[in-house]
Amino acid sequence: MWRDPGQPADSYYQVRPECTDVPKSKFKIKAGKTLSSRKWQAAFTPEGYLDISKTLGRIYRGGIHPSIRGEVWEFLLSCYDPKSTFDERDQIRQRRRVQYARWKEECRQIFPVVGSGKFITAPVITEDGQPIQEPLVILETNQDGGPSQDGNSAEIGNSDASATNQSRTNTSYSEMVKQLTSHGPLDKKVTQWMLTLHQIGLDVHRTDRTLVFYEKQENLSKLWDILAVYAWIDTDVGYCQGMSDLCSPMIVLLEDEADAFWCFERLMRRLRGNFRCTERSVGVETQLSNLAEITQVIDPKLHQHLDALGGGDYLFAFRMLMVLFRREFSFCDSLYLWEMMWALEYDPDLFSVYEEPELNGEKGEGSKGRAKSIRQYGKFERENMKNGAANSEGPLPMSVFLVASVLKDKSSKLLHEARGLDDVVKILNDMTGNLDAKKACSGAMKLHKKYLKKAKKA
Repeated sequence: MWRDPGQPADSYYQVRPECTDVPKSKFKIKAGKTLSSRKWQAAFTPEGYLDISKTLGRIYRGGIHPSIRGEVWEFLLSCYDPKSTFDERDQIRQRRRVQYARWKEECRQIFPVVGSGKFITAPVITEDGQPIQEPLVILETNQDGGPSQDGNSAEIGNSDASATNQSRTNTSYSEMVKQLTSHGPLDKKVTQWMLTLHQIGLDVHRTDRTLVFYEKQENLSKLWDILAVYAWIDTDVGYCQGMSDLCSPMIVLLEDEADAFWCFERLMRRLRGNFRCTERSVGVETQLSNLAEITQVIDPKLHQHLDALGGGDYLFAFRMLMVLFRREFSFCDSLYLWEMMWALEYDPDLFSVYEEPELNGEKGEGSKGRAKSIRQYGKFERENMKNGAANSEGPLPMSVFLVASVLKDKSSKLLHEARGLDDVVKILNDMTGNLDAKKACSGAMKLHKKYLKKAKKA
């Protein structure tokens, strides 16, 4: 029987020609399997209600066509309720765009580089809130030219015009410094936020730089602006390294900056616990201990071996959980992995949970039936419901089972070749670009089912 070999999806995310060592995508667009634009449009009623159950199955079987990925992700990440109309979603979209513009303007008033099409990679204030007259910042905040492609500011020559530009730059930066200190010492929130701005810039400069997309200064600054605004509104978490890896695909997929911001904000609702740090622990440690528990149940021999090597805390898996396998897969394959995972984990109640503070009381009782068919939940979520999987923290996320699946797949190699933690890290690093997203997902589902059964018996 003839089978469609599939069309490579790499062409949608063009790689810079000089980057020759970038892993090739294994994801192929397959007719009849991949969610196409035609199938996606057909899933809506004339009013705009979406049949999410059919859509979830198709995404898991073959991913999403890159041309519609952004708009489908908005549903998978619970930006919108499938049981809403086109008009209702337009209203929500406009309201959110206005809200983002307000927050961005708040940030711009404090630090005018926000929204200027530029970004900074050097500190602007000291720990105690004193402005730093840093030459690199002076160059980067030049209103006549921002950072160049290599991350440094545009070169200034010896001509009179250059001297004039330098003078303007110094004036511009001096005015910014004056504004910062004109009302006395900076408050704690402003200080904390401004201390993160250069770190965001450094990370933005390193994020997905193999993509032609990020050769454009405007795309880099868009990523910086979104992360800066997020750090401003989420005072609990602020900004942490790794968030740029999670936000970058949103910029690539969604043209409107505000829409990309809200997609990222919804993703952070799921993952912010990973980034929350206290004096004693990092948030992701909870998931690492869950991973240890799962491996102990599923593959006790492997757990025992890792523990004997001093890896019982599973810190070697830290990066995989923090940035959801962004480093282990090609750019295209990591997107494919994410959408399969979100389709499997899909919970139709999350939209209401996220929107509740804003929408309480706005809709009359009974305006929408809240009773949902189990088909509207993702397969992973259905397994949790069927088996009553819940602890004090709620069901374990699928990402933990994905890591467990990868470890299980490499179990033999780890048992026979790892003689120390360095070997464990090397074996896992050697997987980069060689993993199969679909296989990892199906492996995670099998482990999840097995784990729930064993946990129920225990």
